[in-house]
Amino acid sequence: MTKHEYGADQIQVLEGLEAVRKRPGMYIGSTGPRGLHHLVYEVVDNSIDEALAGNCSEIYVSLNNDGSVTVKDNGRGIPVEVHPKTGLSTLETVLTVLHAGGKFGGGGYKVSGGLHGVGVSVVNALSEWLIAEVARDGNVYRQEYKRGIPTTKLEVVRKATIESGTSITFLPDATIFDEVEFSYDTLEYRFRELSFLNRVIKIQFQDKREGREKDKTFHYTGGLKEYVKYLNKSKNTIHEQIVYIDKIAEDCTIELALQYTDNIRENIYSFANNINTHEGGSHLAGFKSALTKVMNEYSRRNNILKDKDENLSGEDVREGLTAIVSVKLPEPQFEGQTKTKLGNTFMRGLVDSITSEEVGAFMEENPSVARIIIDKCLRAQRAREAAKKARELTRRKSVLENTSLPGKLADCSEKSPEKSEIFLVEGDSAGGSAKGGRDRNIQAILPLRGKILNVEKSRLDKILSSDEIKNMITAFGCGIGDDFDIEKLRYHKIIIMTDADVDGAHIRTLLLTFFFRYMRPLVEQGYVYAAQPPLFKIKKGKKEDYAFSDDELNNKLNEMGRTGTEVSRYKGLGEMNAEQLWETTMDPESRTLLQINIDDAIIADEVFSMLMGDKVAPRREFIEANAQFVKDLDI
Repeated sequence: MTKHEYGADQIQVLEGLEAVRKRPGMYIGSTGPRGLHHLVYEVVDNSIDEALAGNCSEIYVSLNNDGSVTVKDNGRGIPVEVHPKTGLSTLETVLTVLHAGGKFGGGGYKVSGGLHGVGVSVVNALSEWLIAEVARDGNVYRQEYKRGIPTTKLEVVRKATIESGTSITFLPDATIFDEVEFSYDTLEYRFRELSFLNRVIKIQFQDKREGREKDKTFHYTGGLKEYVKYLNKSKNTIHEQIVYIDKIAEDCTIELALQYTDNIRENIYSFANNINTHEGGSHLAGFKSALTKVMNEYSRRNNILKDKDENLSGEDVREGLTAIVSVKLPEPQFEGQTKTKLGNTFMRGLVDSITSEEVGAFMEENPSVARIIIDKCLRAQRAREAAKKARELTRRKSVLENTSLPGKLADCSEKSPEKSEIFLVEGDSAGGSAKGGRDRNIQAILPLRGKILNVEKSRLDKILSSDEIKNMITAFGCGIGDDFDIEKLRYHKIIIMTDADVDGAHIRTLLLTFFFRYMRPLVEQGYVYAAQPPLFKIKKGKKEDYAFSDDELNNKLNEMGRTGTEVSRYKGLGEMNAEQLWETTMDPESRTLLQINIDDAIIADEVFSMLMGDKVAPRREFIEANAQFVKDLDI
C-alpha cells in the first residue's frame, strides 16, 4: 500500500474573497433563503450604523425587476481616498478585503450593529455583479464588480445631488444560492423592526418586480413604545399607558417599553445593537430580576402582600407582559449556540439599576395602574399554585410519568428516536388506513378525535385535563412545561397528517399552537413536520396518478390527455385505502414532508396571537388582506 504524499503543495491557500465563494455557509449561515436575505441585512446594517453614529436619517431599499437589490442611504458615504495599508481606494478596500471597515477600533463607529456580521465584502464576493456609488465632496464616484473582482476603476460619473451617501446595487450569484428569489414579507418584517429600534431612521422599502409592486415607509418616532403597541394589537391590554424608559449610562443606551395584557403568556424580546438576542443574556437577566424585585417591594410597601404571604415569583410578574429591552453598547460580546446571547456582564447591573429606579418611580406616580398590574400578578400567582396542584395530581394519576402508552397509539417496534416517527392523524377512519399502510418498524400512529383544545386561551391545569393532549404528552415521552425534557423524546419526526380542507388546516393550527406554546424546542430543533397528502386522484384506464396542487393537476392532465380521464378530489384522508395513503403520503421514499420551523419567534407569536386569540378585528383584517391569494375555498 502506498501512502499519498502530504507536503506544502497539498495545502491550499485561498486568497482574498476566494474563501467566501468556496465556503459561503461559513460567512452567511446557508445558501438557502436565510443566507440570501442576510446579504441585504449586511448592506442595510452599514446604513443603520451610520444612523447610530448620528450621520444618517433615511434608507431606501428596492427589489428590482432584474432580481437585484438596491440599498441607498444619506450617510457620510464610504471614503474614496487611497487607503494607506492597501494602496487601493478605501471603497475598493471595504468591498474586497474581509473585515475591513470602520467598526474594528478605528474610531469610525462608537456603536455598531454589524459586529456579528461579515461586512459588505462578503456580499460582493457572493454577487454575480455589484455596483457601488458614493456621493462625497460634490461628486458621485462609481465602481463595478463581478463576483468580488473590480471590473472598472473608481471614477467620477456625475455631480452629486445630495450632500453625501452610499448606494449599493447587487445581484446574488445564482451559482451560489439555491434560489435567487427575495421575499418581500421577510425583508419588510426586518425593516419594520429596525425602524422601531432606531426611531431616528426612516426606511422606504419598494418592490419594483412586475406584478408584485409595493411601496412602504417605516418611521416610528415613538420607538419601542410603538413596537409594544404594535405587538399588542391582537391582545387586550389591562392599562393604556406604556411604561417607557430611555437612558444613557456608561456610554450605553438602555431603552425599554412594557405593557401588560390579559393574556396568560409573557412576550419579552431583547436586542443588543439591533441584534435580536434570541437566547437572552445579561441585559435580559437584569431586566427580569429588577422587575420581580420592584413588584414585590411595591406590594410589601403598600401592604398588598402581607408578612405571611409568599413573594411573587418572576413567572407571576411576567404573566401577560409584553416588553422590549434594547441596549446599545460599544464592543458587545455574543455567546450561545447561535451567537445571539449578550455576554457583557456589566450590562446586567446597569439594566437592573435603571429598570428598578424607573419602573419603581412609574409605580409610585401611577398608583391606579400599579394596582391593576399587581392584581394581575396576584391572579397569576394563584393560578400558578392551582396549576402546580393539578400537575401533582396528574403525576399521581401517572399521566406525565406513565410507562403505559395511550390505548389508541399504534407504536412502532424501533426504539431509537432518530429512526422513529409518529403520525398525528385526524380521526379514527384515517387512523385505520394509516395503521394498515404504515411501516410498523419505524412508524407509530396516534389518531386524534376532533379538534384539540385551543391552548392560546387556556392555562396548564385545563390543558392537562384534555385527553387528546394527555395522549400526545404520554406518547412523546418528553413531558410538558417544567417537566419538559427533549432528551426523553421518543420520536424525532412528529408528523401532523390532517385532511386538505378547512377543518384539517384548523386542527393543524391548533396542534402547532400547542407545540409553540408548551413544547417549543420540538419546533426549534426541527422535529415537527406536516404531511402533504394529494388533493386529486387522476385515473385513465388502468393508470392512476396523484396531484398535490391545481398546477400539478393541469400539467398531468396535459401529459395524459384530458379525454377519458377521471379526476377525483379528495375530501379527506379517510377516503384513501391503506395502500394509497402509504404510496402518496407516508412512504419515506416518495412522500413530501413540510418541516415546521420558527424563523423568528416574534413573527410566530404575533401570528398565533392573531389567529387563535380573543380579538376578532385583527383576524378579520388578516383575512381581508389575504383573501386575494385564496383561489378555491373548501366550505
